[in-house]
Amino acid sequence: MVQSVELLLSEELDVAVRAEWRRLTAAHLPSQGVIAAESNRPHVTLGVATAIPDAVEDALARDLPSTPLPVRLGGVVVFGSRRLTLARLVVPTIELLTLQRIVYEIIADCPGVPAHIVPGEWTPHVTLARRIPAPELGAAVSVTRAAARDVTGLSDGVRRWDSEHKREWRVVRSSR
Repeated sequence: MVQSVELLLSEELDVAVRAEWRRLTAAHLPSQGVIAAESNRPHVTLGVATAIPDAVEDALARDLPSTPLPVRLGGVVVFGSRRLTLARLVVPTIELLTLQRIVYEIIADCPGVPAHIVPGEWTPHVTLARRIPAPELGAAVSVTRAAARDVTGLSDGVRRWDSEHKREWRVVRSSR
């Protein structure tokens, strides 16, 4: 199972991403919007491991800044080969890259940290849909491209997600 550290988005950005989820759903395409769990929310994954011990979480709470970061959602991107993931890129800023590096340095010794989380390999994004069959990719891109203008806002703190127990909790709250 996976443990993650995730940057949450301001209400404006959350609303914009959820609107894209709804457009995909309305077009009968895969969408993150079909996940009914209350914890399902737009986010940027900063770090992943198979386990994050309490001491590591304490370091995250202590060392991560509480100041909101500027966040700009850019164009769409596709990850994968057979079953595809459609996402909005998050335009990297020095502040965002620094935050991700801090998260990586804190969790680097945890088990199961994937290579795509290493600074310089990490691609900041917000997932719109997972497991898109290749024949439906063009339609999914068209649906999202119709509204794919850059959207700007702020971050809204950092949470932890435990996929095994399906629970989330705040590690850092934004000090707005």
